[in-house]
Amino acid sequence: MKKREAVSLRPPEANIERVAIDTLSSSDSSEVVRADMVARLKERGSIRSPEVAEAFAKVPREKFAPEASLAAAYAVFDVVITKRNAEGKATSSVSAPWLQAEMLEAARLTRGARVLEIGSGGCNAALIAEIVGVEGLVVTVDVDPFVTERAARFLTETGYSHVKMILGDAEHVAGEFGPYDAILVTVGAWDCPWGHLLASGGRMVIPLRFCGLTRSITFVRDGDRFVGSNPTVCGFVPIQGAGAHQEQVVSLGDGAVTLTIDGGPTLDAGALDQALVGDPTELWTGVIVASGEPFDTLGLWTATVDDTFGLIWRDPDRGCDLVRPILRWFCPALMTPDSFAYLTYREVHRDDKPEQVHHEFGIHGHGCRGAELARRLADHVERWDRDWRRHPGPQFTLHPADSAVPAPAIGRIFRKRHTQLIMAWT
Repeated sequence: MKKREAVSLRPPEANIERVAIDTLSSSDSSEVVRADMVARLKERGSIRSPEVAEAFAKVPREKFAPEASLAAAYAVFDVVITKRNAEGKATSSVSAPWLQAEMLEAARLTRGARVLEIGSGGCNAALIAEIVGVEGLVVTVDVDPFVTERAARFLTETGYSHVKMILGDAEHVAGEFGPYDAILVTVGAWDCPWGHLLASGGRMVIPLRFCGLTRSITFVRDGDRFVGSNPTVCGFVPIQGAGAHQEQVVSLGDGAVTLTIDGGPTLDAGALDQALVGDPTELWTGVIVASGEPFDTLGLWTATVDDTFGLIWRDPDRGCDLVRPILRWFCPALMTPDSFAYLTYREVHRDDKPEQVHHEFGIHGHGCRGAELARRLADHVERWDRDWRRHPGPQFTLHPADSAVPAPAIGRIFRKRHTQLIMAWT
């Protein structure tokens, strides 16, 4: 039987892609590799301004990631993990260049600006410092002394000792240096307690988590709310400290498959493990996408209309044929305590485009309610295809937690400790 392999139907930013590591010569200097990275970022449109281009051309990334090879440090789509916890999960990293560039461009930093960075590492703070200049202010905060000591040392060694490094919980510190013209968050944040620190006309760029999904959203103030734009698919290590938020995570098949859900029903690991090994229900939707065609709004739509929405992950190193999710990460699923259904795919041929690979969305359902969940997920896929596939996506707004916010006609309110995130389709 042919081994099943998950395919990525999204652009590289949806998943970490190792593209530059094998193309660089061991004799290439850091200047050559850095120039190549800048050229790649310009070509793909992640760098759009001369200020951001100049910063990336000057900051020596390899100095902030000494554990990585030169090629790995400058690979456009690669994250460099700098610390893991006892379970092997990443707790600190140097973000991929494409994402750093996108967030810096979204922040629209200017010379002399005051900037707060939540989550440190040094490299991103150095890029910010290059853009705002010595007449500006960069404050970077992290809760982990390993991270702050290391970042402060690297910043000093590379000429950015004027960056203010703060060890502390970002939920509570750094207000004394505000207000800020920009706030950039470089950890996965479930909530946003920093809006009061933003100056008039300022911008916050935050990778917000909701329903297990993460979107880097740029927020600007509009009265007592913040209006979001440019939601970008991304992944960050989760925030630690008082702002941490626990999702339900269930490991199945001895770690080969993982289900995650934010809220929702309490999952029964034993029942779901048993459901995994049973014969699945299989449905095919007739909805077809080309390889490389983005469909990230499908997950947002499903999360909008179904409170059993979660995500399924498959360990690529386990060789598990029990599931075949359409995405390696962030694959949409519906789940109940003892059953789940998820998005799968099969290759199809189109006579009008024989040279291009296409895939049809399918659903696999597992457990006693697997068929019901599969039908429901298929309905969501078909509704998305009919009404929202060519839509730019939902609008996001942040409101204070205690404000009276009317429910959107089509959308969902995610209630958090400090804020309410509104996702509305119009």
